[in-house]
Amino acid sequence: MSELTLDTLIDDQSYLSSERARIENKVILDELERKKKARSLAVPTDDNRVKGRLREIGEPITLFGERAADRRDRLIYVLSQINAARGEDAMEVEEESSEESEEEVEEFYTPGSLELLEARRRIAEYSLPRAQKRVAQQRIDSKLPLGRIIDIRKKVFADVKNFANLGSQIGDERPISQVRFSPNSQYLATGSWSGNVKLWNIPSCTPVRTFRGHSDRVGGVAWHPRATISQSEDTVNLVSGAGDMTVNLWSLNSETPLSTMKGHADRVCRVAFHPSGDYIASASFDTTWRLWDVATSKELLLQEGHSKEVYTVEFQEDGALAASGGLDAIGRVWDLRTGRTAMVLDGHVQAIFAITFSPNGYQIATGSGDDTVRIWDMRSLRALYTIPAHMSNVSDVRFFRGDDLLTRTDNSTPDAKEEWKYRSGLYLASAGYDGFVKLWSADDWQLLRTLPTDGGKVMSVDLSNDAKYLASGTYNRNFQLFAPEEIAGPI
Repeated sequence: MSELTLDTLIDDQSYLSSERARIENKVILDELERKKKARSLAVPTDDNRVKGRLREIGEPITLFGERAADRRDRLIYVLSQINAARGEDAMEVEEESSEESEEEVEEFYTPGSLELLEARRRIAEYSLPRAQKRVAQQRIDSKLPLGRIIDIRKKVFADVKNFANLGSQIGDERPISQVRFSPNSQYLATGSWSGNVKLWNIPSCTPVRTFRGHSDRVGGVAWHPRATISQSEDTVNLVSGAGDMTVNLWSLNSETPLSTMKGHADRVCRVAFHPSGDYIASASFDTTWRLWDVATSKELLLQEGHSKEVYTVEFQEDGALAASGGLDAIGRVWDLRTGRTAMVLDGHVQAIFAITFSPNGYQIATGSGDDTVRIWDMRSLRALYTIPAHMSNVSDVRFFRGDDLLTRTDNSTPDAKEEWKYRSGLYLASAGYDGFVKLWSADDWQLLRTLPTDGGKVMSVDLSNDAKYLASGTYNRNFQLFAPEEIAGPI
């Protein structure tokens, strides 16, 4: 009798366990189904309409600290919960009515100024000849014999593998957020959380000038494409963006800004010069990036498209495209001539902190908080390769870009010129919060060199246009200078 009771008890417990598991599985499946249907819900994109819809269903129109994108997500969640409670039929009705509402706002246009229209025309006129020239050069490069390509790679990568530390310099009172070499490779600009932008001689690392004009941390610094080469020192040579929500233009002869551009509603992170030198892009925590006219210091374009803060922005060398990356883990490539999205870089699982175009014009590298560098191909609209680059956040990524042959004196032979053209874009550098700078080949994406710094987090990295130097800026207020050993030796 006791055995029967024990068997019955075991059976009852097994039944209860299986029933509980079935109920738990059903709850999980129902939640997954609700989320799947929620993704198909079409809700307004306009923030005022989102607030109106929340008011209709008896929800608060805003919560403390809630952004527009978060409010829209909350509306989707609440509607999906309501539809789940009503049943499948109600979901279908809601979807149908939402789709009808969405059809009305499926395509919308933001009125642009005549200045923006003229800028788009000028960008098209500037970029098309450059693209033709680039493609023509790539056709020439494609006919190089395999043996010659192998010889060039061996020579270039031998130099890269010999990079060594020249030294370290205290750059400021607070972390160095970004480092950028001048076009002639004789100066290094550093931006700091102290709000200062500083200019340094290379390779001596002696200070030249301190630019004061920001009242909060500097997030980005960029050089005019012709600065230190053909651009007058009295005109715009540098741009910086900072946490005070401003973008400053600098000459090389004054410690105060030539112009201050205002319009962002939150801190400005990275900034970039268009290859023509006529325009500037700035990425901001107000979830937008903006295009500015250098000559007039006026805002031409306020570009939305990210659901969270925009951290980085960069231009393609032809000048036709711009790419932006944000804390929503999404990158977007924009056609500046039309204003349309050319490609969505969707693959990272954490924020995108760095983005850069390859000199070949069709590849993009992105660095992310998921510790990887992803390589994207705009021809196939997909990710080509994922590099497990660092043990912590990838803070910066830079392709090597060779300077104009006309500015160099050591490329007198045809073989040297051929090698130099092929070298541009052949490798890239990445910086990480693990304290390392790494150099990678840009054809098979293999690690060439790991360079330790004297700080913890490496905030930024850059390669000089003459292929002689690499600089990194760190959280501990220092910047480091690296060079191949044959250059490092005599210094």
